[in-house]
Amino acid sequence: MDSAEPGELAASLQRFGLERDRLRAAIARTARISETDLDALEHLEADGPLTQRELGARLLLTSGAVTMLADRLERAGWVYRRRHPTDRRATLLELSAEAAERAPEALAGYHGAISALVDSVRPAEREYIRAFLEAAADAAATAVGSLTAGA
Repeated sequence: MDSAEPGELAASLQRFGLERDRLRAAIARTARISETDLDALEHLEADGPLTQRELGARLLLTSGAVTMLADRLERAGWVYRRRHPTDRRATLLELSAEAAERAPEALAGYHGAISALVDSVRPAEREYIRAFLEAAADAAATAVGSLTAGA
């Protein structure tokens, strides 16, 4: 395999981002939830229980908007609230047991394809790829910080 030019690598990363956006839109439509609701569920899946304040910060939502989102997801059975173990003023949002059961079937196929792809990468290359993806995520987080600093 020939080595890719930097522009080709950047274009591939952008294409992945765009296709992942399309996947998210399709998942949300299939699950009959908004993309913001899906984002919330993904944050809870990735990082476990979060306070509404933490979730709101990740989703760039006001406290009122994240309360409405939490109410909506709880009513629909996607999440439940529980007391924070150390802060009696805070409530944690956590994925419900049925949330994973309700995930669209095609999502399992995507996760399987990603797992197979990761397994196909030689161990010596995994750290380079992980570091590249972490640096790309950090660049995105920095850009979000710059865009929202005055908001």
